[in-house]
Amino acid sequence: MSNLNILNLVVPLLIALGAFGLWLISHKRLSEKTVDRAIKQAKELKENAEREIEVKTKDAILESKKRAHEIVLEAEQSARDRQKEFRRSEEILSNRLKSSAQAENKLVKRERAVADREKETVSVKAKYDQLIVDQQRELNRVAGLTADEAKEILLKQIESEAKRDAANLVKRLENEAREKAAGRAQAIVTQAIQRSAADHAIETTVSVADLPNDDLKGRIIGREGRNIRALEQATGVELIVDDTPGAVILSSFDPFRREIAKQAIERLIADGRIHPARIEEVVEKVKVEMEEALFKEGEAAAVELGLFDLHPEILRLMGRLKFRTSYGQNVLNHSKEVAYLAGIMAKELGLNAHTSTRAAFVHDIGKAIDRDMEGTHLELGINLLRKYKENEDVVMAMAAHHMDIDWPSLEAMIVQAADAISSARPGARRDILESYVKRLENLESIADSFKGVSKAFALQAGREIRIMVESENVSDEESVWLSKDIARRIEHELEYPGHIKVTVIRETRSVEFAK
Repeated sequence: MSNLNILNLVVPLLIALGAFGLWLISHKRLSEKTVDRAIKQAKELKENAEREIEVKTKDAILESKKRAHEIVLEAEQSARDRQKEFRRSEEILSNRLKSSAQAENKLVKRERAVADREKETVSVKAKYDQLIVDQQRELNRVAGLTADEAKEILLKQIESEAKRDAANLVKRLENEAREKAAGRAQAIVTQAIQRSAADHAIETTVSVADLPNDDLKGRIIGREGRNIRALEQATGVELIVDDTPGAVILSSFDPFRREIAKQAIERLIADGRIHPARIEEVVEKVKVEMEEALFKEGEAAAVELGLFDLHPEILRLMGRLKFRTSYGQNVLNHSKEVAYLAGIMAKELGLNAHTSTRAAFVHDIGKAIDRDMEGTHLELGINLLRKYKENEDVVMAMAAHHMDIDWPSLEAMIVQAADAISSARPGARRDILESYVKRLENLESIADSFKGVSKAFALQAGREIRIMVESENVSDEESVWLSKDIARRIEHELEYPGHIKVTVIRETRSVEFAK
Protein backbone atom coordinates (compact mmCIF):
# COMPACT_ATOMS: atom_id res chain seq x y z
CA MET A 1 0.00 0.00 0.00
CA SER A 2 1.43 3.37 -0.99
CA ASN A 3 1.90 6.18 1.47
CA LEU A 4 -0.68 8.22 -0.40
CA ASN A 5 -3.34 5.55 0.03
CA ILE A 6 -2.42 5.13 3.66
CA LEU A 7 -2.83 8.85 4.13
CA ASN A 8 -6.18 8.70 2.37
CA LEU A 9 -7.38 6.07 4.87
CA VAL A 10 -5.90 7.48 8.04
CA VAL A 11 -7.05 11.11 7.79
CA PRO A 12 -10.79 10.39 7.29
CA LEU A 13 -10.68 7.73 9.98
CA LEU A 14 -9.16 10.09 12.50
CA ILE A 15 -11.70 12.77 11.63
CA ALA A 16 -14.52 10.25 12.02
CA LEU A 17 -13.11 9.15 15.37
CA GLY A 18 -13.06 12.76 16.57
CA ALA A 19 -16.57 13.36 15.27
CA PHE A 20 -17.85 10.21 17.02
CA GLY A 21 -16.32 11.40 20.26
CA LEU A 22 -18.28 14.66 19.86
CA TRP A 23 -21.48 12.62 19.84
CA LEU A 24 -20.62 11.35 23.27
CA ILE A 25 -19.81 14.76 24.80
CA SER A 26 -22.49 16.66 26.60
CA HIS A 27 -21.29 20.12 25.85
CA LYS A 28 -21.05 21.94 22.53
CA ARG A 29 -17.79 23.56 23.47
CA LEU A 30 -16.05 20.23 23.98
CA SER A 31 -17.43 19.00 20.62
CA GLU A 32 -15.95 21.93 18.76
CA LYS A 33 -12.66 21.50 20.59
CA THR A 34 -12.49 17.83 19.57
CA VAL A 35 -13.19 18.69 15.91
CA ASP A 36 -10.46 21.31 15.89
CA ARG A 37 -8.13 18.86 17.46
CA ALA A 38 -8.95 16.24 14.85
CA ILE A 39 -8.36 18.79 12.05
CA LYS A 40 -5.08 19.79 13.63
CA GLN A 41 -4.03 16.15 13.87
CA ALA A 42 -5.01 15.58 10.27
CA LYS A 43 -2.88 18.54 9.21
CA GLU A 44 0.03 17.25 11.27
CA LEU A 45 -0.29 13.82 9.69
CA LYS A 46 -0.45 15.48 6.27
CA GLU A 47 2.76 17.38 6.98
CA ASN A 48 4.45 14.24 8.25
CA ALA A 49 3.32 12.33 5.19
CA GLU A 50 4.59 15.10 2.93
CA ARG A 51 8.00 14.89 4.62
CA GLU A 52 8.10 11.15 4.16
CA ILE A 53 7.00 11.36 0.55
CA GLU A 54 9.74 13.89 -0.36
CA VAL A 55 11.98 10.95 -1.25
CA LYS A 56 9.41 9.84 -3.81
CA THR A 57 8.95 11.23 -7.23
CA LYS A 58 7.82 14.88 -7.78
CA ASP A 59 4.54 13.79 -9.32
CA ALA A 60 3.64 11.70 -6.28
CA ILE A 61 4.42 14.62 -3.95
CA LEU A 62 2.19 17.00 -5.85
CA GLU A 63 -0.62 14.49 -6.02
CA SER A 64 -0.42 13.73 -2.28
CA LYS A 65 -0.56 17.44 -1.40
CA LYS A 66 -3.59 17.92 -3.61
CA ARG A 67 -5.30 14.89 -2.13
CA ALA A 68 -4.45 15.93 1.43
CA HIS A 69 -6.01 19.36 0.81
CA GLU A 70 -9.16 17.73 -0.50
CA ILE A 71 -9.29 15.46 2.54
CA VAL A 72 -9.00 18.45 4.87
CA LEU A 73 -11.86 20.18 3.10
CA GLU A 74 -13.96 17.04 3.28
CA ALA A 75 -13.12 16.64 6.96
CA GLU A 76 -14.15 20.21 7.69
CA GLN A 77 -17.41 19.72 5.84
CA SER A 78 -18.01 16.45 7.69
CA ALA A 79 -17.27 18.13 11.01
CA ARG A 80 -19.79 20.89 10.24
CA ASP A 81 -22.39 18.27 9.40
CA ARG A 82 -21.62 16.47 12.61
CA GLN A 83 -21.99 19.69 14.56
CA LYS A 84 -25.48 20.15 13.19
CA GLU A 85 -26.39 16.60 14.17
CA PHE A 86 -25.03 17.04 17.64
CA ARG A 87 -27.01 20.25 18.11
CA ARG A 88 -30.20 18.30 17.43
CA SER A 89 -29.22 15.40 19.71
CA GLU A 90 -27.64 17.44 22.50
CA GLU A 91 -30.89 17.74 24.40
CA ILE A 92 -31.59 14.00 24.10
CA LEU A 93 -28.11 13.11 25.35
CA SER A 94 -28.42 15.49 28.25
CA ASN A 95 -31.69 13.89 29.37
CA ARG A 96 -30.17 10.43 29.17
CA LEU A 97 -27.19 11.48 31.24
CA LYS A 98 -29.44 12.93 33.93
CA SER A 99 -31.69 9.87 34.06
CA SER A 100 -28.96 7.50 35.27
CA ALA A 101 -25.85 8.14 37.32
CA GLN A 102 -24.45 4.82 36.27
CA ALA A 103 -24.82 5.70 32.59
CA GLU A 104 -23.11 9.01 33.19
CA ASN A 105 -20.10 7.32 34.77
CA LYS A 106 -19.79 5.02 31.80
CA LEU A 107 -19.96 7.96 29.39
CA VAL A 108 -17.13 9.64 31.31
CA LYS A 109 -15.07 6.51 31.00
CA ARG A 110 -15.73 6.41 27.26
CA GLU A 111 -14.77 10.05 26.99
CA ARG A 112 -11.48 9.36 28.70
CA ALA A 113 -10.90 6.42 26.40
CA VAL A 114 -11.43 8.63 23.36
CA ALA A 115 -9.04 11.26 24.76
CA ASP A 116 -6.41 8.58 25.39
CA ARG A 117 -6.82 7.33 21.88
CA GLU A 118 -6.34 10.85 20.51
CA LYS A 119 -3.08 11.19 22.43
CA GLU A 120 -1.85 7.88 21.07
CA THR A 121 -2.54 8.83 17.46
CA VAL A 122 -0.24 11.88 17.77
CA SER A 123 2.84 9.70 18.36
CA VAL A 124 2.04 7.26 15.56
CA LYS A 125 4.13 8.02 12.47
CA ALA A 126 4.46 4.60 10.93
CA LYS A 127 2.72 1.26 10.83
CA TYR A 128 -0.47 2.78 9.44
CA ASP A 129 -2.04 -0.59 8.75
CA GLN A 130 -1.75 -1.60 12.39
CA LEU A 131 -3.15 1.78 13.43
CA ILE A 132 -6.24 1.22 11.32
CA VAL A 133 -6.79 -2.23 12.81
CA ASP A 134 -6.46 -0.91 16.37
CA GLN A 135 -8.82 1.98 15.71
CA GLN A 136 -11.43 -0.27 14.16
CA ARG A 137 -11.22 -2.62 17.13
CA GLU A 138 -11.66 0.28 19.55
CA LEU A 139 -14.58 1.69 17.56
CA ASN A 140 -16.31 -1.67 17.63
CA ARG A 141 -15.82 -1.92 21.40
CA VAL A 142 -17.12 1.59 22.06
CA ALA A 143 -20.01 1.24 19.66
CA GLY A 144 -21.13 -1.92 21.43
CA LEU A 145 -21.76 -0.03 24.64
CA THR A 146 -25.25 1.12 23.75
CA ALA A 147 -28.74 0.40 25.00
CA ASP A 148 -27.94 -3.29 24.85
CA GLU A 149 -25.65 -2.71 27.82
CA ALA A 150 -28.52 -1.52 29.92
CA LYS A 151 -30.47 -4.56 28.82
CA GLU A 152 -27.61 -6.78 29.91
CA ILE A 153 -27.50 -5.14 33.36
CA LEU A 154 -31.23 -5.66 33.76
CA LEU A 155 -30.91 -9.32 32.81
CA LYS A 156 -28.12 -9.79 35.35
CA GLN A 157 -30.33 -8.31 38.08
CA ILE A 158 -33.18 -10.63 37.13
CA GLU A 159 -30.77 -13.58 37.07
CA SER A 160 -29.49 -12.70 40.55
CA GLU A 161 -33.02 -12.58 41.95
CA ALA A 162 -33.88 -15.88 40.26
CA LYS A 163 -30.79 -17.55 41.74
CA ARG A 164 -31.74 -16.33 45.20
CA ASP A 165 -35.26 -17.72 44.83
CA ALA A 166 -33.90 -20.99 43.44
CA ALA A 167 -31.48 -21.33 46.35
CA ASN A 168 -34.33 -20.96 48.82
CA LEU A 169 -36.35 -23.55 46.92
CA VAL A 170 -33.43 -26.01 46.79
CA LYS A 171 -32.81 -25.59 50.51
CA ARG A 172 -36.44 -26.36 51.27
CA LEU A 173 -36.46 -29.40 48.98
CA GLU A 174 -33.22 -30.70 50.51
CA ASN A 175 -34.71 -30.50 53.99
CA GLU A 176 -37.76 -32.42 52.80
CA ALA A 177 -35.57 -35.00 51.03
CA ARG A 178 -33.46 -35.62 54.14
CA GLU A 179 -36.60 -36.39 56.12
CA LYS A 180 -37.78 -39.00 53.62
CA ALA A 181 -34.51 -40.31 52.06
CA ALA A 182 -33.42 -42.73 54.79
CA GLY A 183 -36.64 -44.71 54.90
CA ARG A 184 -37.00 -44.73 51.12
CA ALA A 185 -33.40 -45.91 50.58
CA GLN A 186 -33.81 -48.75 53.07
CA ALA A 187 -36.98 -49.86 51.34
CA ILE A 188 -35.34 -49.89 47.88
CA VAL A 189 -32.22 -51.75 49.01
CA THR A 190 -34.23 -54.32 50.98
CA GLN A 191 -36.53 -54.92 48.04
CA ALA A 192 -33.57 -55.29 45.66
CA ILE A 193 -31.85 -57.81 47.91
CA GLN A 194 -35.05 -59.78 48.41
CA ARG A 195 -35.79 -59.96 44.68
CA SER A 196 -32.26 -60.96 43.64
CA ALA A 197 -31.55 -63.73 46.12
CA ALA A 198 -28.95 -65.93 44.44
CA ASP A 199 -26.86 -68.98 45.24
CA HIS A 200 -23.09 -68.63 45.17
CA ALA A 201 -20.66 -71.49 45.57
CA ILE A 202 -17.24 -70.84 47.06
CA GLU A 203 -14.60 -72.15 44.65
CA THR A 204 -11.85 -74.29 46.18
CA THR A 205 -8.34 -74.88 44.95
CA VAL A 206 -8.83 -78.55 44.02
CA SER A 207 -10.86 -80.50 41.48
CA VAL A 208 -11.46 -84.22 41.12
CA ALA A 209 -11.17 -86.21 37.90
CA ASP A 210 -13.18 -89.40 38.15
CA LEU A 211 -11.63 -92.67 36.89
CA PRO A 212 -13.59 -95.79 35.80
CA ASN A 213 -11.12 -97.97 37.72
CA ASP A 214 -7.90 -97.61 39.69
CA ASP A 215 -5.90 -99.42 37.00
CA LEU A 216 -5.89 -96.24 34.97
CA LYS A 217 -3.81 -94.46 37.63
CA GLY A 218 -0.73 -96.35 36.44
CA ARG A 219 -1.36 -95.33 32.82
CA ILE A 220 -1.84 -91.68 33.86
CA ILE A 221 1.49 -91.76 35.68
CA GLY A 222 3.18 -93.50 32.74
CA ARG A 223 6.58 -95.10 32.46
CA GLU A 224 8.99 -93.33 34.80
CA GLY A 225 6.30 -90.71 35.38
CA ARG A 226 6.48 -89.32 31.83
CA ASN A 227 2.71 -89.02 31.33
CA ILE A 228 2.00 -87.22 34.58
CA ARG A 229 4.91 -84.84 33.97
CA ALA A 230 3.59 -84.09 30.49
CA LEU A 231 0.11 -83.36 31.91
CA GLU A 232 1.50 -81.07 34.59
CA GLN A 233 3.72 -79.27 32.12
CA ALA A 234 0.96 -78.77 29.54
CA THR A 235 -1.75 -77.65 31.99
CA GLY A 236 0.15 -76.06 34.87
CA VAL A 237 -1.85 -78.20 37.31
CA GLU A 238 -0.47 -80.56 39.92
CA LEU A 239 -1.84 -84.10 39.67
CA ILE A 240 -2.10 -85.98 42.95
CA VAL A 241 -2.43 -89.75 42.43
CA ASP A 242 -2.94 -91.30 45.84
CA ASP A 243 -5.08 -93.95 47.47
CA THR A 244 -8.32 -92.08 46.80
CA PRO A 245 -10.45 -94.70 45.01
CA GLY A 246 -11.51 -93.94 41.47
CA ALA A 247 -10.20 -90.37 41.40
CA VAL A 248 -7.20 -88.16 40.59
CA ILE A 249 -6.86 -84.90 42.51
CA LEU A 250 -6.10 -81.76 40.50
CA SER A 251 -4.52 -78.94 42.50
CA SER A 252 -4.10 -75.35 41.30
CA PHE A 253 -5.14 -71.90 42.42
CA ASP A 254 -6.45 -71.22 38.89
CA PRO A 255 -9.91 -72.79 38.27
CA PHE A 256 -9.49 -72.36 34.51
CA ARG A 257 -6.33 -74.48 34.49
CA ARG A 258 -8.04 -77.14 36.64
CA GLU A 259 -11.00 -77.34 34.28
CA ILE A 260 -8.71 -77.77 31.24
CA ALA A 261 -6.77 -80.52 33.03
CA LYS A 262 -9.97 -82.29 34.11
CA GLN A 263 -11.47 -82.33 30.63
CA ALA A 264 -8.16 -83.42 29.09
CA ILE A 265 -7.89 -86.40 31.48
CA GLU A 266 -11.47 -87.43 30.81
CA ARG A 267 -10.86 -87.39 27.04
CA LEU A 268 -7.58 -89.26 27.33
CA ILE A 269 -9.31 -91.96 29.39
CA ALA A 270 -12.16 -92.22 26.88
CA ASP A 271 -9.69 -92.34 23.97
CA GLY A 272 -7.41 -94.91 25.60
CA ARG A 273 -4.25 -93.45 24.11
CA ILE A 274 -2.22 -91.88 26.91
CA HIS A 275 1.31 -90.79 26.03
CA PRO A 276 3.14 -87.40 26.07
CA ALA A 277 2.49 -86.48 22.43
CA ARG A 278 -1.22 -87.35 22.69
CA ILE A 279 -1.46 -85.50 25.99
CA GLU A 280 -0.14 -82.27 24.45
CA GLU A 281 -2.52 -82.63 21.49
CA VAL A 282 -5.59 -83.16 23.67
CA VAL A 283 -4.69 -80.32 26.05
CA GLU A 284 -4.36 -77.84 23.17
CA LYS A 285 -7.69 -78.99 21.71
CA VAL A 286 -9.39 -78.59 25.09
CA LYS A 287 -7.96 -75.08 25.43
CA VAL A 288 -9.47 -74.09 22.06
CA GLU A 289 -12.86 -75.56 22.98
CA MET A 290 -12.77 -73.91 26.39
CA GLU A 291 -12.35 -70.52 24.73
CA GLU A 292 -15.51 -71.22 22.72
CA ALA A 293 -17.31 -72.33 25.87
CA LEU A 294 -16.36 -69.08 27.58
CA PHE A 295 -18.27 -67.12 24.95
CA LYS A 296 -21.38 -69.26 25.51
CA GLU A 297 -21.15 -68.74 29.28
CA GLY A 298 -20.90 -64.97 28.86
CA GLU A 299 -23.71 -64.94 26.30
CA ALA A 300 -26.01 -66.96 28.55
CA ALA A 301 -25.38 -64.58 31.46
CA ALA A 302 -26.04 -61.53 29.26
CA VAL A 303 -29.27 -63.00 27.86
CA GLU A 304 -30.41 -63.79 31.39
CA LEU A 305 -30.02 -60.09 32.22
CA GLY A 306 -31.66 -58.89 29.02
CA LEU A 307 -28.43 -57.58 27.44
CA PHE A 308 -28.50 -58.63 23.78
CA ASP A 309 -26.03 -56.31 22.03
CA LEU A 310 -22.73 -56.77 23.87
CA HIS A 311 -19.58 -57.22 21.78
CA PRO A 312 -18.60 -60.91 21.32
CA GLU A 313 -15.18 -60.32 22.89
CA ILE A 314 -16.83 -58.76 25.95
CA LEU A 315 -19.05 -61.83 26.23
CA ARG A 316 -16.01 -64.13 26.00
CA LEU A 317 -14.19 -62.24 28.73
CA MET A 318 -17.28 -62.27 30.94
CA GLY A 319 -17.47 -66.04 30.46
CA ARG A 320 -13.85 -66.29 31.60
CA LEU A 321 -14.91 -64.78 34.93
CA LYS A 322 -16.68 -68.06 35.68
CA PHE A 323 -13.23 -69.38 36.46
CA ARG A 324 -12.13 -66.40 38.51
CA THR A 325 -12.82 -65.78 42.17
CA SER A 326 -12.41 -62.68 44.31
CA TYR A 327 -12.05 -63.39 48.02
CA GLY A 328 -13.63 -66.76 47.32
CA GLN A 329 -16.63 -65.25 45.50
CA ASN A 330 -17.20 -66.37 41.91
CA VAL A 331 -16.77 -63.19 39.86
CA LEU A 332 -19.28 -64.08 37.11
CA ASN A 333 -22.00 -64.86 39.63
CA HIS A 334 -21.03 -61.73 41.53
CA SER A 335 -21.34 -59.66 38.33
CA LYS A 336 -24.79 -61.09 37.63
CA GLU A 337 -25.93 -60.39 41.17
CA VAL A 338 -24.65 -56.80 41.02
CA ALA A 339 -26.45 -56.34 37.68
CA TYR A 340 -29.75 -57.61 39.17
CA LEU A 341 -29.42 -55.32 42.18
CA ALA A 342 -28.47 -52.28 40.08
CA GLY A 343 -31.35 -52.82 37.65
CA ILE A 344 -33.92 -53.15 40.42
CA MET A 345 -32.69 -50.10 42.33
CA ALA A 346 -32.53 -48.00 39.15
CA LYS A 347 -36.14 -48.88 38.27
CA GLU A 348 -37.33 -48.01 41.76
CA LEU A 349 -35.61 -44.62 41.55
CA GLY A 350 -36.80 -43.87 38.01
CA LEU A 351 -33.27 -43.95 36.56
CA ASN A 352 -31.89 -45.62 33.42
CA ALA A 353 -32.16 -49.30 34.38
CA HIS A 354 -30.51 -50.52 31.16
CA THR A 355 -27.38 -48.41 31.69
CA SER A 356 -27.19 -49.42 35.35
CA THR A 357 -27.59 -53.14 34.58
CA ARG A 358 -25.10 -53.03 31.71
CA ALA A 359 -22.43 -51.15 33.71
CA ALA A 360 -22.93 -53.42 36.73
CA PHE A 361 -22.59 -56.57 34.64
CA VAL A 362 -19.20 -55.54 33.18
CA HIS A 363 -17.86 -53.69 36.24
CA ASP A 364 -15.26 -56.42 36.97
CA ILE A 365 -14.44 -57.38 33.36
CA GLY A 366 -10.83 -56.26 33.90
CA LYS A 367 -10.34 -59.22 36.27
CA ALA A 368 -10.54 -61.54 33.26
CA ILE A 369 -7.15 -60.30 32.04
CA ASP A 370 -5.49 -58.69 35.07
CA ARG A 371 -3.32 -61.78 35.59
CA ASP A 372 -2.00 -61.52 32.01
CA MET A 373 -1.59 -57.74 31.61
CA GLU A 374 -0.18 -54.87 33.65
CA GLY A 375 -2.62 -52.56 35.38
CA THR A 376 -5.52 -52.67 37.80
CA HIS A 377 -8.70 -54.44 36.85
CA LEU A 378 -10.42 -51.03 36.78
CA GLU A 379 -7.96 -49.53 34.27
CA LEU A 380 -8.01 -52.67 32.13
CA GLY A 381 -11.82 -52.75 32.20
CA ILE A 382 -12.15 -49.12 31.08
CA ASN A 383 -9.72 -49.70 28.20
CA LEU A 384 -11.57 -52.86 27.13
CA LEU A 385 -14.99 -51.22 27.07
CA ARG A 386 -13.73 -48.25 25.08
CA LYS A 387 -11.86 -50.55 22.71
CA TYR A 388 -15.10 -52.35 21.86
CA LYS A 389 -17.10 -49.09 21.46
CA GLU A 390 -19.21 -49.41 24.58
CA ASN A 391 -21.47 -46.44 25.42
CA GLU A 392 -19.55 -43.79 27.37
CA ASP A 393 -22.32 -43.56 30.01
CA VAL A 394 -21.79 -47.26 30.72
CA VAL A 395 -18.00 -46.83 30.81
CA MET A 396 -18.15 -43.95 33.29
CA ALA A 397 -20.68 -45.72 35.51
CA MET A 398 -18.39 -48.75 35.58
CA ALA A 399 -15.28 -46.60 36.17
CA ALA A 400 -16.70 -45.13 39.38
CA HIS A 401 -17.58 -48.40 41.14
CA HIS A 402 -14.46 -48.17 43.35
CA MET A 403 -14.95 -44.42 43.86
CA ASP A 404 -11.65 -43.65 42.10
CA ILE A 405 -13.38 -40.76 40.31
CA ASP A 406 -16.17 -38.36 41.17
CA TRP A 407 -19.68 -39.64 40.55
CA PRO A 408 -20.39 -38.97 36.86
CA SER A 409 -24.07 -39.94 37.16
CA LEU A 410 -26.70 -41.35 39.48
CA GLU A 411 -26.40 -44.66 37.62
CA ALA A 412 -22.74 -44.84 38.68
CA MET A 413 -23.78 -44.47 42.32
CA ILE A 414 -26.27 -47.29 41.85
CA VAL A 415 -23.56 -49.59 40.43
CA GLN A 416 -21.22 -48.85 43.34
CA ALA A 417 -23.97 -49.47 45.89
CA ALA A 418 -24.98 -52.77 44.24
CA ASP A 419 -21.34 -53.92 44.19
CA ALA A 420 -20.95 -53.12 47.89
CA ILE A 421 -24.18 -54.96 48.75
CA SER A 422 -23.15 -58.10 46.83
CA SER A 423 -19.65 -58.10 48.32
CA ALA A 424 -20.83 -57.53 51.86
CA ARG A 425 -23.48 -60.24 51.77
CA PRO A 426 -22.81 -62.74 54.58
CA GLY A 427 -20.85 -65.71 53.28
CA ALA A 428 -20.06 -64.10 49.93
CA ARG A 429 -16.31 -63.68 50.37
CA ARG A 430 -13.33 -65.22 52.15
CA ASP A 431 -10.08 -63.33 52.63
CA ILE A 432 -7.94 -66.41 53.20
CA LEU A 433 -8.38 -67.85 49.70
CA GLU A 434 -7.66 -64.52 48.04
CA SER A 435 -4.42 -64.04 49.93
CA TYR A 436 -3.41 -67.62 49.07
CA VAL A 437 -4.10 -67.07 45.36
CA LYS A 438 -2.24 -63.76 45.39
CA ARG A 439 0.84 -65.45 46.91
CA LEU A 440 0.87 -68.11 44.19
CA GLU A 441 0.43 -65.47 41.47
CA ASN A 442 3.41 -63.55 42.84
CA LEU A 443 5.43 -66.76 42.92
CA GLU A 444 4.75 -67.44 39.23
CA SER A 445 5.35 -63.83 38.24
CA ILE A 446 8.81 -63.85 39.84
CA ALA A 447 9.79 -66.90 37.79
CA ASP A 448 8.29 -65.49 34.57
CA SER A 449 10.36 -62.32 34.95
CA PHE A 450 13.63 -64.20 34.27
CA LYS A 451 14.98 -64.35 30.72
CA GLY A 452 14.60 -67.70 28.99
CA VAL A 453 11.58 -68.88 31.05
CA SER A 454 8.71 -70.10 28.87
CA LYS A 455 6.29 -71.35 31.56
CA ALA A 456 6.11 -71.33 35.34
CA PHE A 457 3.56 -73.17 37.50
CA ALA A 458 3.11 -73.06 41.25
CA LEU A 459 2.34 -76.52 42.65
CA GLN A 460 1.95 -78.24 46.00
CA ALA A 461 -0.06 -75.33 47.43
CA GLY A 462 2.84 -73.02 46.76
CA ARG A 463 5.52 -75.30 48.19
CA GLU A 464 6.97 -76.00 44.74
CA ILE A 465 7.37 -74.07 41.51
CA ARG A 466 8.19 -75.80 38.24
CA ILE A 467 9.82 -73.77 35.54
CA MET A 468 10.10 -74.74 31.88
CA VAL A 469 12.90 -72.95 30.04
CA GLU A 470 13.63 -72.42 26.35
CA SER A 471 16.28 -75.00 25.49
CA GLU A 472 17.71 -72.90 22.65
CA ASN A 473 18.31 -69.94 24.98
CA VAL A 474 19.23 -71.65 28.26
CA SER A 475 21.91 -74.30 28.57
CA ASP A 476 22.08 -77.04 31.18
CA GLU A 477 24.66 -75.09 33.17
CA GLU A 478 22.62 -71.91 32.97
CA SER A 479 19.51 -73.73 34.18
CA VAL A 480 21.35 -74.61 37.41
CA TRP A 481 22.21 -70.98 38.07
CA LEU A 482 18.70 -69.94 37.03
CA SER A 483 17.16 -72.12 39.75
CA LYS A 484 19.49 -70.57 42.33
CA ASP A 485 18.70 -67.01 41.18
CA ILE A 486 14.96 -67.63 41.29
CA ALA A 487 15.19 -69.21 44.73
CA ARG A 488 17.23 -66.27 46.03
CA ARG A 489 14.75 -63.74 44.69
CA ILE A 490 11.82 -65.64 46.22
CA GLU A 491 13.59 -65.53 49.57
CA HIS A 492 13.98 -61.76 49.36
CA GLU A 493 10.58 -60.78 47.98
CA LEU A 494 8.05 -63.24 49.41
CA GLU A 495 6.97 -64.29 52.88
CA TYR A 496 5.98 -67.95 53.24
CA PRO A 497 5.96 -70.77 55.76
CA GLY A 498 8.51 -73.61 55.44
CA HIS A 499 10.41 -73.76 52.15
CA ILE A 500 9.67 -73.62 48.41
CA LYS A 501 11.17 -76.12 45.97
CA VAL A 502 12.38 -74.56 42.70
CA THR A 503 12.54 -77.03 39.81
CA VAL A 504 13.91 -75.93 36.44
CA ILE A 505 13.13 -78.27 33.53
CA ARG A 506 15.02 -78.07 30.27
CA GLU A 507 13.80 -80.29 27.46
CA THR A 508 15.33 -80.65 24.02
CA ARG A 509 13.14 -81.81 21.18
CA SER A 510 14.13 -82.62 17.65
CA VAL A 511 11.24 -82.85 15.18
CA GLU A 512 11.50 -83.87 11.55
CA PHE A 513 8.95 -85.05 8.99
CA ALA A 514 9.43 -87.94 6.59
CA LYS A 515 8.23 -87.02 3.11
